[in-house]
Amino acid sequence: MKPITFTCEETLLLPPQDIARQVLDLTKWPDFNGYWPIPGIKVAEFEVQTPGIVGSRIRVTSRDGSSHIEKIVEWEPDHRLRLEMKEFSAPLSRLATGFEETWEFKRNGNETHVTRSFRLHAKSVLARLLLWIISFFLKWAIVRHLREMRTIEEVGRSTVSK
Repeated sequence: MKPITFTCEETLLLPPQDIARQVLDLTKWPDFNGYWPIPGIKVAEFEVQTPGIVGSRIRVTSRDGSSHIEKIVEWEPDHRLRLEMKEFSAPLSRLATGFEETWEFKRNGNETHVTRSFRLHAKSVLARLLLWIISFFLKWAIVRHLREMRTIEEVGRSTVSK
């Protein structure tokens, strides 16, 4: 079955390596606030942390008590990262076999164009319909998160320059 796909883009001031480093800084994961009915993240913890980063597994617990695993499957911090989300708790486990998230970076001067792409894999035709509806809220949550990342950068930069 064809996955549900969407892409979100933002321009950030950090270089790609610093953005990638934030992905590994699990204390930053609760900055993801979600967008109803997508819950924000309460806590993220390494279940497995590999020396080469690829293969690392992160257990994510959302603010509504649901959980899933994110596995880092591609790590090129200058250009691209890819994570697989799976082992969802209910009710998402009834709808999806997994999600894929890809971060792509293109540096232009002092800015980095960030593209976050998602592929949502449904378990059935009916689940695909429900997942398609959920994908709109997930997209809004990702757009919000990218904007918040930019706002945090701008606030940090203006504080440093004072």
